[in-house]
Amino acid sequence: MRRLWIAAFVLLAAFGWAGTHGGANDDRPKEGKPKEILFLHSLGYEFQPWATWTRSIRHELNSQSRWPLNFEEQSLVTALRGNGAAEPEFVAYLKALYTERDLDLIIAIGAPAARFIQKHRAELFPATPMLLAAVEVRRVEQTMLSMEDTVVATRVDHTAVFKNILRLLPDTKQIAMVIGNSPGERLWIDDVQRELSPLLGDEVQLRFYNELPFDKLLVELSNLPPDSAIFFQQLMVDGAGAVFADKDPLRAIVRVANAPIFALDKSFFVDGVVGGPMSSPADGGRLVASVAVRILEGERASDIRLLPIEFSTPEYDWRQLQRWNISESRLPPQSRVLFREQTAWERYSWQISLVALALLLQAAFIAILLRERQRRHLAEVKAQQRMSELARVTRFSTAGELSALIAHEINQPLGAILSNAEAAQIILKSPNPDIPMLSEIVDEILHNDERAAEVIRRMRSLLKKAPFELRHFDLNDLAQEAIDFLSPLARGREVELVSAIAPARLPVLGDRVQLQQVILNLVMNAIDAMKNSESRTIEIRTQRVGDFAELTVSDSGPGLPEGKLKDIFEPFFTTKPEGMGMGLSIARTIVEAHNGQIRATNKDGGGATFLLKLPLVRKGASPEANVR
Repeated sequence: MRRLWIAAFVLLAAFGWAGTHGGANDDRPKEGKPKEILFLHSLGYEFQPWATWTRSIRHELNSQSRWPLNFEEQSLVTALRGNGAAEPEFVAYLKALYTERDLDLIIAIGAPAARFIQKHRAELFPATPMLLAAVEVRRVEQTMLSMEDTVVATRVDHTAVFKNILRLLPDTKQIAMVIGNSPGERLWIDDVQRELSPLLGDEVQLRFYNELPFDKLLVELSNLPPDSAIFFQQLMVDGAGAVFADKDPLRAIVRVANAPIFALDKSFFVDGVVGGPMSSPADGGRLVASVAVRILEGERASDIRLLPIEFSTPEYDWRQLQRWNISESRLPPQSRVLFREQTAWERYSWQISLVALALLLQAAFIAILLRERQRRHLAEVKAQQRMSELARVTRFSTAGELSALIAHEINQPLGAILSNAEAAQIILKSPNPDIPMLSEIVDEILHNDERAAEVIRRMRSLLKKAPFELRHFDLNDLAQEAIDFLSPLARGREVELVSAIAPARLPVLGDRVQLQQVILNLVMNAIDAMKNSESRTIEIRTQRVGDFAELTVSDSGPGLPEGKLKDIFEPFFTTKPEGMGMGLSIARTIVEAHNGQIRATNKDGGGATFLLKLPLVRKGASPEANVR
């Protein structure tokens, strides 16, 4: 048996030496002879929370030390079940291993290692400085500390932990206590009950499971009653004697638990633990390393006295707060919430900003376009109004040119009316008035009155000021009215008007007055163009071509100047010395406003032809579908 224990110790020592020797890993240049440091573990290299504390201490030592460091690690495996029979063998092993070696510092991790090294200090390391770390202050034997010893202890405040549980879960009725069944763990059960009794009273029940095998413990924790919570302190040995290491027990509990889980050390702050006030291995490791450096620099260990390390600022897992519906308003002041799910803004802030900027620019661009569209619409309305006014002025100009003809056309029926009235007066004064003759005279008066009225109606139609008004009408009728209106002028100018009106109706939609003005302008321009020609003939023709009604005005004059056919519809372009150059420009504006076309060509035999095309009315179409 003695040989087996020695073999086991040799293997553990070899593992510790090979795994940790020469642990310095920071980038700072180191000076002088390497410092030899021995870590003595309580319950194996991976038992939590001490494994996390050891890693933190080593990391901080490497960062703070100005010397090269050589680390060795030994594990007090005899502490698992309180096997005192094997302890002498382990002492003999350490004595044989380190008697001839000079260690600069021994760091004992956890209460079992602290008690062991204090108990056997005189025979193992009587003059070597010793630092007891990560041990709860109540587990330190103060009377056994030598002048070469110091302690960086922790303080486990169960009251603070359980106040935190009740603060977050005020309806809690039961707290399941997960503590192992090793001798060191059993010591905590009485302490916990004594500390928490005043706080919990009879309203909250504490239930311990240290005597259960781990598999049965999992079953119990998966079937807790409502308003329960779970407190995980430590689980190294279960009720059946099974030994656990690392965080495996806690991870298994997290998978099955049906209640929130709390712990007292950040080593156990894994996925699934709510959090709260806890000991911080990172903060503790930094403090332990600073004390170790002071000792390595020559300061006497007993002169370094520190207060126990208290719980750090409470930290909580945001995911667990959400899972158990715990409001953040219940958290203590200054708490830190970790693992918070990022908002859409936090995850995609630059993408959202880019999209928002693009939308803003797009909105500004649309606003500008709408503003420009409104301005364009207003400009078009004003242009339409000015065009209408200019067209009306042109009609007055046309009326001025026709004034002599109009006077002649009105004087003829008025003269006839006067002659007939005088004849009727003479007949009425005779002794025997000729009634049939009087009847004929009255009919003649009425006929001449209608002639005068028609002339006046045509003039009023030409000169009246009216808004753009869409009406359905036959283009043939409009052409015939223009011919009848201009026939007296044509006869006075010795111009022959020839018409070829289509037999079928040509229904169009538009402003009758404005389109009539276009035809009058074309005919009067043709009359003016032929004033020096021997042959003076104007032909007005209408026809249907596809979906369009066409009207042509052809003359036998000299034709249009070559190379100017594209310019004659431009404003202020004219071939007449006395012309303003607006008639054809206005005509084109009117035609295009009716979705029509107008163009001019020269005939092969002399003269010019103006072609007017207007869309025929589609059956059932609205006015807006045919005219802009």
